[in-house]
Amino acid sequence: MTRNARPNIVLLMADDLGVGDLCCYGNNSVSKDYGANLLTPVNLGMVSPYNLNRALTWLGGSGGLPTNETTFAKLLQHRGYRTGLIGKWHLGLSCASRNDHCYHPLNHGFHYFYGVPFGLLSDCQASKTPELHRWLRIKLWISTVAIALVPFLLLIPKFARWFSVPWKVIFVFALLAFLFFTSWYSSYGFTRRWNCILMRNHEIIQQPMKEEKVASLMLKEALAFIERVKREPFLLFFSFLHVHTPLISKEKFVGHSKYGRYGDNVEEMDWMVGKILGALDRECLANNTLVYFTSDNGGHLEPLDGAVQLGGWNGIYKGGKGMGGWEGGIRVPGIFRWPSVLEAGRVINEPTSLMDIYPTLSYIGGGILPQDRYGNILKSPPRWYHNATYFLGATVWKAHYVTPKFYPDGTGACSGSGICSCSGDVTYHDPPLLFDISRDPSEAFPLNPDNEPLFDSVIKKMEAAIKEHRRTLTPVPQQFSVFNTIWKPWLQPCCGTFPFCGCDKEDDILPTAP
Repeated sequence: MTRNARPNIVLLMADDLGVGDLCCYGNNSVSKDYGANLLTPVNLGMVSPYNLNRALTWLGGSGGLPTNETTFAKLLQHRGYRTGLIGKWHLGLSCASRNDHCYHPLNHGFHYFYGVPFGLLSDCQASKTPELHRWLRIKLWISTVAIALVPFLLLIPKFARWFSVPWKVIFVFALLAFLFFTSWYSSYGFTRRWNCILMRNHEIIQQPMKEEKVASLMLKEALAFIERVKREPFLLFFSFLHVHTPLISKEKFVGHSKYGRYGDNVEEMDWMVGKILGALDRECLANNTLVYFTSDNGGHLEPLDGAVQLGGWNGIYKGGKGMGGWEGGIRVPGIFRWPSVLEAGRVINEPTSLMDIYPTLSYIGGGILPQDRYGNILKSPPRWYHNATYFLGATVWKAHYVTPKFYPDGTGACSGSGICSCSGDVTYHDPPLLFDISRDPSEAFPLNPDNEPLFDSVIKKMEAAIKEHRRTLTPVPQQFSVFNTIWKPWLQPCCGTFPFCGCDKEDDILPTAP
């Protein structure tokens, strides 16, 4: 394969799929692929010092993937590729007005977008327990009730004639209770309508989306995209809503797996992958198409339905999604198919990362890597370095400077909190916890100077690398700041006249399941 051949590229990304969930990965798997940044060489400012806002929380927020970033889609677009994104975006939408769409995929290198500009939450199903800021909502309800009781309590002494309370005072407290309630319920009370929408390019086609049909609609769009662009080089990035909670599966897959709702969702995703690969085969595109299947994170261990875990299985690896670097949260599937170039069944033992995808696609697509992004990321406090990795020959050393506190002890998860804290309720390690991942992938046996002669030298090399990296950092705007992540009515995408938003412009001609 020459650099100028410009093969087609199909990226398939699951959402929170455990590395142990696929039959080609067993407990003794040695293949390594680490979840990280995928679209760009660096996500500028896409971090937060707060546990509450570790991702964009509202489509009506003002944060997002900065417009000066160069995504691999934009790079390939400049090389003549037709580029399409189907599925989840969740990197922001608008900056100053609801229709400016400054962060929209079409402004980041994609010719075509069909999918969910936010992501999938339990809030997208009216019958499910709210997921977005659940504990904050409970506190807001309690505060509302407490404030609303004040005017009623003031009526007691007035009517009991203990002492006189002016009606103006009672009215002011009642008004305060109403304004407080309205200030938060106008956003949290309508999360499904505000965040759960379906778009085609810049147009909203469902608000709120029909969550039970979205997956099939996205598959239909992916197959149609391949059909439209099959005669020219193309990039198809299919970003699945599977297997993120609330695990919405097509009716024919419900009860299909012996592993419950999560297994049903994995099997439906497998069927969708098969449909996409089948389309490539039918159009005789397989030999000239690089297909890469992966996940953004490891399995999410906290979601429960009663006593049943709704997240994935991370095999022998400790921890899961959002746990600051334990292997179970960052080790993800990495499966390639390119029949004319890659030998079937080959296993790669060396550690790789989703960050390797950007330069890889640049190379095979004939692009030129940006030269202006080195060190240009958010200057952040020490907790940013949850772990460091150092390679020496066949040995992979890994150090944890910060780890989350599991609850209950020994469970390997932060039960009851939705996701582990990344600051505050954490454990700092000095010296750091050191593991030899090549011999101890489960991170069960921390090393120390008594049992590892290289302990001090490895830690010194890691700390020197961290110091050098921090020296290159320059401040940039925080996209996940409190201001950027709060809901702003003037930025809220709306099909119709705000606040009476709602529409359904999508037809129901869907691919049939087996």
